[in-house]
Amino acid sequence: MSSSLNTRAGMLRFLRRAIIAFFAVPLSLAAGLTLVDSYRRRNRKPKPFPVAEPETAHIGASAITTYTYGQDLYDDMLAAIAGARRQILFETYIWKGDEVGEQFKAALTEAAERGVDVHVIYDSFANLVVSPRFKRFSPAIKVLRYPVYAAGLRFFDLRRYGRDHRKLLVVDGEVGFVGGYNIGTPYATEWRDTHVRITGPGVWDLKRAFADFWNLNRRKRLRRSERPLLLDTASDWESRIRLHRNVPRLWMFPIRGMYLEAINRATRNIWLTHAYFIPDQDFVDAVTSAARRGVDVRLLLPRKSNHIVADWISRGYFGQLLDAGVRIFRFRDAMVHAKTATIDGNWTTIGTANVDRLSMTGNYEINVEVIAPQLAEVMERIFELDLTNCVELTSGEWESRDIYRRFTEAVLSPLRPLL
Repeated sequence: MSSSLNTRAGMLRFLRRAIIAFFAVPLSLAAGLTLVDSYRRRNRKPKPFPVAEPETAHIGASAITTYTYGQDLYDDMLAAIAGARRQILFETYIWKGDEVGEQFKAALTEAAERGVDVHVIYDSFANLVVSPRFKRFSPAIKVLRYPVYAAGLRFFDLRRYGRDHRKLLVVDGEVGFVGGYNIGTPYATEWRDTHVRITGPGVWDLKRAFADFWNLNRRKRLRRSERPLLLDTASDWESRIRLHRNVPRLWMFPIRGMYLEAINRATRNIWLTHAYFIPDQDFVDAVTSAARRGVDVRLLLPRKSNHIVADWISRGYFGQLLDAGVRIFRFRDAMVHAKTATIDGNWTTIGTANVDRLSMTGNYEINVEVIAPQLAEVMERIFELDLTNCVELTSGEWESRDIYRRFTEAVLSPLRPLL
């Protein structure tokens, strides 16, 4: 009996050590890659990249303007804040305390102090390195700081670990902005991202999205006297413009389903632009199946993103994609942070969700889905312009990569479910 117990205890010790080693090795390698990449990036000067001018597509009573250059977007966002008369709803993931960040803070403060009802939400974890001084706001602004740790004593409740990764602005219920841009000086000129400005009936859904998040989290994060943020029911509805929201607290993740449905219906082309592409196998199967049935499937990624570990893990899917006929393009000399797709000249999505586990089944995200050729045509032109700054990855190049690269991909593969 004693021998049996000793054997069982030994097996458990071995199993524990094996599990620790299974994750410790890739985590250590990931940390090392991150440190080396951070050192290499020091004093690296950004390079220019092709930029599309803001372009507006009219869809019924709504209008959608696309932005691919941060300064253009920030100018229009600040102008909207300056012209606010009644209410501003502002939400962001990263809000740097630099020149651009200060411009937004000053604009929001000025609006609040002239009597505009200003509500602000930002993610505390994403802004840990931002100066505490910057994060002190005028009492006239209502601020919800989404906490670094939101689970409290419910340690095992996975619904409470999602980050607030959304970026949106709604002014007076008349104009709304949503997309991939965070707030900060580097994003104004150095990053290639995509955002949209919406007017007309589609704005109400953005207001509702902000209010629902505010009300869901206000009880513990704000003063007890703070009332729920209530909104009138929408009087008009533009069925071709839809907002999809991932809400981990309610275990709602419709954005992944939206993508899979559109990809499975594709007959002509699927053009995807993403900062980080770490899909689950069902997503890979949908994309490769589309390519095998003759759909023109193109994936545009940064050649080097700001998260080198995500780059390495993403490469683990390249073999399957290339074998199926998916074309992979890598954007040169600048970070592509966009999260967009356009399909068959009729369907488009632009938003905050990456194709990875954190976005698809983890964080609070928001994407606008538009079923209209007017916007799809704009997005196809933007994609084609981006291709002029890309290098295509060929099957031959991929198969000839050296043993060091293959080894790194293999060692990091256990981290896929975590990202």
